[in-house]
Amino acid sequence: MKLSSGFIMHDDGEDKLLVPIGSAEFSGLVRGNETAGFIINALMKDTTVDNIVQGIMKKYDAPEDMVRSDVENIIAQLRKIGAVTD
Repeated sequence: MKLSSGFIMHDDGEDKLLVPIGSAEFSGLVRGNETAGFIINALMKDTTVDNIVQGIMKKYDAPEDMVRSDVENIIAQLRKIGAVTD
């Protein structure tokens, strides 16, 4: 899975923003925290949930079940707006 070509990420220093571009059906702005930004960055290339979970666990000290739940929830939300392709 990876980020749809209809979206770009912008980092304004504090918030991580996911912005639709011309071809996206979603019209709005997705504002996320550092973890969401990490996930979106990981989605810039083809990846898996397991790879993202492992990457977050290397960067942050958090239990795997909590990280996996957060990753799956964020990806589910991104899928709803068409920001993730398989």
